[in-house]
Amino acid sequence: MAGKKVVVGMSGGVDSSVAAWLLKEQGYEVIGVTMQIWQDEDHFAEAENGGCCGLSAVEDARRVAERLEIPYYVMNFKREFKENVMDYFVAEYLKGRTPNPCIACNRYVKWESLLRRSLEIGADYIATGHYARIERLSNGRYAIRNSVTAAKDQTYALFNLTQEQLAHTLMPVGAYTKEEIRAIAEDIGLMVAHKKDSQEICFIPDDDYAGFIDRECGSLVPPPGNFVSMQGEILGRHKGITHYTVGQRKGLGIALGYPVFVTEIRPETNEVVLGSNEDVFTDRLYANRLNFMSLPDIREDTELVAKIRYSHAGSRCVVRRTAEDEICCEFQEPVRAVTPGQAVVFYDGEYVAGGGIITR
Repeated sequence: MAGKKVVVGMSGGVDSSVAAWLLKEQGYEVIGVTMQIWQDEDHFAEAENGGCCGLSAVEDARRVAERLEIPYYVMNFKREFKENVMDYFVAEYLKGRTPNPCIACNRYVKWESLLRRSLEIGADYIATGHYARIERLSNGRYAIRNSVTAAKDQTYALFNLTQEQLAHTLMPVGAYTKEEIRAIAEDIGLMVAHKKDSQEICFIPDDDYAGFIDRECGSLVPPPGNFVSMQGEILGRHKGITHYTVGQRKGLGIALGYPVFVTEIRPETNEVVLGSNEDVFTDRLYANRLNFMSLPDIREDTELVAKIRYSHAGSRCVVRRTAEDEICCEFQEPVRAVTPGQAVVFYDGEYVAGGGIITR
């Protein structure tokens, strides 16, 4: 695409690095950008050896940009990340929910903020190293399509991108497998060809969610409360609702002589409800904060496939509208651990139809 300018969000990993190379090979004018999101020197130090935007990410991305002979910049998105991701993450846990911060980051930082700033400097597109594909459908709408490799498919975390954002986005990596991307990186001499993928939440590198929330909340940390049965019987004491999520079995700190699982979190009474494994299954959920992608809307009962978490293979369901910003999803077979705060993402074949945030 000679003459078209694209800003590539470079995390210092192999995927975004190869994405930049592929686009340059296709004739785009490529600019590499790493988003600075760390909040202070302590977070900066914590992120040094991990995360998608830490110190090692900047140094690796800079070296890749030099190798590819493309301009490279670090852009400051600390305020946007704090407000839309970190503060959101804490607020959701305090409400007894389990949020997905990567979804919020994609929507409000990697796309809304980065795209706006990229367009301001004259770019036509932004691009990422996500394993997904963007296509314009016969109905005129842009939609995200599954990547060619199910093992790395990342469409779930991209469900809430807008039509405007999709129209200005490129995802070249979605046409390749992870093995092919690493092979390309090795062939062109990128030092990140075999760099390990980041797994943890970038602002919680030690994976201690509750500890992070405690530090952020100070005196507002939820106090210990009661474990209760589904019938209301007090079973014991919990450490605070931010330590738990629906479906959890390990780390409860309670021994009843039989396996128990978290079935519900009640912030209004500071209770964590425990039940059997069977109690964690349900055949329906409700969601709001809706975003539609391949479908312009859902007004009539619609058969789709739903994923209720990133690792969920997907289950067939019927989606019906129950309010202006609410849908009910009824599954053909009960699903395990529907978790308020997580996303439910609907698929129509290989395409993301839309999705929302689970409320109950």
